[in-house]
Amino acid sequence: MSEIGGILTRGNGTTIAYRQSAGKNPGVLFVHGLRSDMNGSKALALEAHCRAGGRAFLRFDLSGHGASSGDFADGTIGAWTADLLEVLDLLTLGPQILVGSSLGGWLMLRAALARPGRIAALLGLAAAPDFTENLLWPGLSPDQRRTLEETGQVLIDDCYGAAPYPITRRLIEEGRQHLVLTGPIEIDCRVTLIQGQADPDVPWQTALRLAERLQSNQVQIHLLKSAGHRLNEPDSLRSILGSLDALVDRQP
Repeated sequence: MSEIGGILTRGNGTTIAYRQSAGKNPGVLFVHGLRSDMNGSKALALEAHCRAGGRAFLRFDLSGHGASSGDFADGTIGAWTADLLEVLDLLTLGPQILVGSSLGGWLMLRAALARPGRIAALLGLAAAPDFTENLLWPGLSPDQRRTLEETGQVLIDDCYGAAPYPITRRLIEEGRQHLVLTGPIEIDCRVTLIQGQADPDVPWQTALRLAERLQSNQVQIHLLKSAGHRLNEPDSLRSILGSLDALVDRQP
């Protein structure tokens, strides 16, 4: 099966790097997490699985991430949602299953609300809707909040050993325009949420709260007791692939 690697140039000049495999629908579109990219273990495992089954698959880098253009510090929830929508609109055809990891789980919800006719199902992996408001902002110390207010950004330590990274006041303030957990979420498609109960970044109760807010009656939650945030352990990857197959099998 052929695979295409390319660059999508958006109308605002941003370039989005992507990899795409042709195949049958519904296709699978993977959306990575904050400060990750399209070459993570989950994306590659999903790609190999889809290619083996002859299913269309696409992974890409959000602006400011990986091989796409832009500065991470300039990113916002709205801008990253726009990246996803242009990839969905311009690079895919027919119904798609969106697979969103962490930040990508929030973006997939925003995309499903914007393009309900294009979405066959959603698969959230440690989905982190509203994390800027519910997790990031409350987690800042008084000194960090003061720095954020005075300078417009603050450096956050990376718990996985990478260099500290900037969080901007604009990311938090703009994120408030895109919150989804504040009321009913008018999404009616099938949704599966996979969440590790040993996740230090996203509390597992977030999945329960999201399921409660979703309008769809076709929502499943898989809690993996010993899994962390990245869900890249062998058992977690098997759960992800099995959940994707179940979503595909339940398509009309």
